[in-house]
Amino acid sequence: MTERSMLGATGGCQCGTVRYTINSQPKQLIICHCTQCQRRYGAFGMSLFFEADAVQVTGNLKSYRKMADSGRSAMIGFCPDCGTTITSKPEWRPDSLVIRAGTLDDTKSLQPDIHIWTSSKQDWVTIPDGIPSYPRQPD
Repeated sequence: MTERSMLGATGGCQCGTVRYTINSQPKQLIICHCTQCQRRYGAFGMSLFFEADAVQVTGNLKSYRKMADSGRSAMIGFCPDCGTTITSKPEWRPDSLVIRAGTLDDTKSLQPDIHIWTSSKQDWVTIPDGIPSYPRQPD
């Protein structure tokens, strides 16, 4: 998922009000092509899954509950000033915290572990050989 350790990596929102520091390696990097991620992020969403206590967030996040295409729900955390989505707390994975990978200060070393919802991906997106992909949400 990365070419180097993410320990101590930092990130935050576009205006700088909310910042975070990563204290452990992520479990996986998922690229999601669902229509909700397309609306929110453009062509797809990049989600880094961590243990719930692996990321220290400074600044206050606002949140709302989102129902995904899979029927599962999550609490979405965003900056109240600029609106940047930063976190997600999946209700089906209460031991996890998701960081939106695009909010990292340095994203160059990221390598996806899996692509999901490829049945709705943009036609111009090419999934590299050797990366597992699923047309919908895998179990």
